Amino acid sequence: MDAGTLALMIPIIGVSIPIVAIWSSHKQKIAKMELEATATHSAEKAAQYASQIAKLEDRVQVLERIVTDRGYDVATQIEALRDTRETDAANAGVPLDLAAREKA
Repeated sequence: MDAGTLALMIPIIGVSIPIVAIWSSHKQKIAKMELEATATHSAEKAAQYASQIAKLEDRVQVLERIVTDRGYDVATQIEALRDTRETDAANAGVPLDLAAREKA
């Protein structure tokens, strides 16, 4: 390396070091902001999941109470629901006033 090249390299390196420092600082700030955004989003999701789990636990408790209640006839209730479903399927899609007109 001759003196002219060395004289040219010293100012280039002198200018490059602050540019690299500013760029790395900017990258650190961006990474920190992304991490905070992810943490906030994760906390919101965790709260939503906790709420859903609490609702499901409440529903399971109600179902357990229904099934373990000695005076409650589960089989009769299930059959009643099946009968209702069959009735609904038989008249599905037919408005009540049209069904009455067809019979007349």
